[in-house]
Amino acid sequence: MLVQRTLLSSAVLSALAALSSAASAQTEIVQQAHALPPVVVTASPLNANVDTQILSPTKVLSGDELRNKTGTSLGDTLAQELGVSASGFGAGASRPVIRGMGGPRVKILQNGMSVADVSSLSDDHAVATEAALARQIEILRGPAALLYGSGAIGGLVNVVNDRIPTHLQKEISGETEARYSSVDNGKSTSLLLEGSAGPIGMHLDGNWRDTGNYKIPGNAIQNDPASASGRLPTSFTHETNLGVGASYIASWGHVGASVATLDDHYGIPTDEKSFIDLHQTRYDIAGQIDEPFSGLEKISFKLGRTDYGHTEKGEDGTAHTIFSNQSTETRLELAHKPLAGWHGTFGVQSDATRFSSLGAESNMPDTVPKTKSTSLAAFLVEERDFGPVLATAGLRLESVKRQPDASAQLADRKFNLASYSIGGLWRFAPGYSFGPTLSIAQRAPTAEELYSHGPHEATATFDIGDPALKKETSRNIELSLQKTSGLVRWKANLFENHVRNYVYGRMGETAVDEHDHGAADDHDHDHGEFTERFWSQADATIRGAEAEISYNLRGEGFSVRGFADTSRGKLTNLGNLPLQPASRYGVDLGYAQGAWRSGLTILRAQRQDRLATFEHSATPAYTKVDASLSYTQTLANMQLTWFALAKNLLNQDIRLATSVLKDGVPQPGRSLVLGIRSKF
Repeated sequence: MLVQRTLLSSAVLSALAALSSAASAQTEIVQQAHALPPVVVTASPLNANVDTQILSPTKVLSGDELRNKTGTSLGDTLAQELGVSASGFGAGASRPVIRGMGGPRVKILQNGMSVADVSSLSDDHAVATEAALARQIEILRGPAALLYGSGAIGGLVNVVNDRIPTHLQKEISGETEARYSSVDNGKSTSLLLEGSAGPIGMHLDGNWRDTGNYKIPGNAIQNDPASASGRLPTSFTHETNLGVGASYIASWGHVGASVATLDDHYGIPTDEKSFIDLHQTRYDIAGQIDEPFSGLEKISFKLGRTDYGHTEKGEDGTAHTIFSNQSTETRLELAHKPLAGWHGTFGVQSDATRFSSLGAESNMPDTVPKTKSTSLAAFLVEERDFGPVLATAGLRLESVKRQPDASAQLADRKFNLASYSIGGLWRFAPGYSFGPTLSIAQRAPTAEELYSHGPHEATATFDIGDPALKKETSRNIELSLQKTSGLVRWKANLFENHVRNYVYGRMGETAVDEHDHGAADDHDHDHGEFTERFWSQADATIRGAEAEISYNLRGEGFSVRGFADTSRGKLTNLGNLPLQPASRYGVDLGYAQGAWRSGLTILRAQRQDRLATFEHSATPAYTKVDASLSYTQTLANMQLTWFALAKNLLNQDIRLATSVLKDGVPQPGRSLVLGIRSKF
């Protein structure tokens, strides 16, 4: 394997060197095309420059980097970012896992508002937002996450697509892309248009994707020749996404609205060969008033209404379960001018959601009863500069109610949550920073954790909630050190997180059928197709480290980046947390000259054998090698970028330790992606 990697690296680097003299005529054009504008973290009201985000460890994916990493799911797109893994539930459904925490502990936003899907309920549910249409994707942790609710206890991901314009475009501009992938015979196209008519800014975007069952290197189940080989059954995806928006833009600010629809049809690669039909319609209103009163910099408001539903179907197309989630969310933020040296944002947020999981035939509650959830919160984030030290503090108070349908004969629950964070940034030398951050965050158990009692076809589990669950309380301390200027840049993070009353799914040893589980403590059956999963609580500790060092990432010529991350989670006196990520390290090599851009990434994930008491198999180590090559030219007033991406070049059998399907669902094998992208 080492010889393979060495030969591959040498061949690619030799080819890159040979290209250095091929594009001198395109140099000026491409320097303009690839110029990097300042990266602004839209989900953070403070320290908007990404280089000062030590108080809120941040990664922003944008431009060619985002396009090269875009996959068929949000988890796949972000899976190789520092501290981020994925739930890996096939091509259609994969959610980000941040520092060993996923599901309801990672908040997924779109333009700063919740995506309002049910992806946090189960790993087979897709995230209802599209990375291919995003201008940038932000990953945040720390004080800024307090602004977005208890669902951000582990961090948040914000997908920014600018459907409500905030600036007028003098001329029509846009982007298009078409690509083909060999591993799944995948085809996708996307379109983005922006323009204006007088003071009205307009936006249109759309995406279409069709992929077949993807190729796998060996058998679906390792060392089992009787399991599927060649292609992974039921790993297809078919998706369409369309969004339009407009806003009135003036010197005082803007106000606008957008509407978007998403249709997603994808397979669940389990023995049941289920598939999901998903539909979401989303309406958003947003506005901002600059300097409305003395002492205020701006007032911004957002309102979002989401109508989400998906149907889980069997292999023959028979509908089993219908999930519905109707949500209305509002946000009001007031950013004030410096007051006694402090600068910050105050806001209020409300959310009302009606969720149901009904049997398709009976129209009765299947796994989770109809539940109404409401929340009301107020938050404050402030910062002050004390010379070389920048101090930040945040506070969020929130009230959450869960109200199951009366016919379920279950008690309502109310949770009062208080979260806060304090931190400091010491700029002890030009370009160098050190910062400690302490945060305490609380999370209310979700409706499924409280009230589940029934089979889940796609995951083959019989989920059993606990109506008496308590709120989670996370106490996190983080130390960060970084260098943010010059050709050589680096950063390192150490963190330790103590979580009281951590909610986790404890897998039982009993197999039951759909109809023979009359009560949660009935264990007389051991012949069924569903494994019992009990929502339980215990204290937990998660600790880890992340580091990266880079040379010349933003300039022409050669560039290199080395990175590593590791985390470990344990339940107090109960062994390891389930589904913990493997320790990883790797290197990115790049070469840029004139119109050419190229890169090679080698990622090594170690064997993950730190198992929970009810987990039975370690996750093997793997080496993933990806490469990219692109050429940019001009045609009339259009910039065309031709690109080729090679993924999993070594055709490794890759299993994700964070996936409940790791033993039967490997990641895709070797793939070549060819495409063309235009900007005008």
